[in-house]
Amino acid sequence: MIMEIGQRLPEILGKDQDGIEIKLSDFKGRKLVLYVYPKDSTPGCTSEACNLRDNYERFLSLGYAVVGVSIQDAKSHKNFIEKFQLPFPLIADTDLNLVKALGVYGEKTNYGRTYMGTFRTTFITDEEGVVQQIYSPKQIKVKEHAAQILGE
Repeated sequence: MIMEIGQRLPEILGKDQDGIEIKLSDFKGRKLVLYVYPKDSTPGCTSEACNLRDNYERFLSLGYAVVGVSIQDAKSHKNFIEKFQLPFPLIADTDLNLVKALGVYGEKTNYGRTYMGTFRTTFITDEEGVVQQIYSPKQIKVKEHAAQILGE
């Protein structure tokens, strides 16, 4: 089951690229853009991350924090952050705890091949960590995602 509007995100979100535990309570008083993406350094995921990076200061000025999540390890995340100068943390959900809790991990099909993977999804919370909006894989425009979130 996918996380729904009105539900609170889990308190423990996971560990970031530096092994630091990220908790929902770290963002109390700020809105959170928790974006889940399939894989570091792939074309769509890079476009999405760079679009959020390019609008990061606007997010901050409007009271948002931004955190990315994928199932790659911390080393992969560090390389992705360094290569594209990403200013926000990336949770390394290698044990799949968060993606499963959010309901965004499951069977996917690509070019006739079936496999398990992460569904690109973004959760927007209020200042208390309650989900206010969810962008599904079919809704997300990776090159314009910041504008989607900010309602532009």
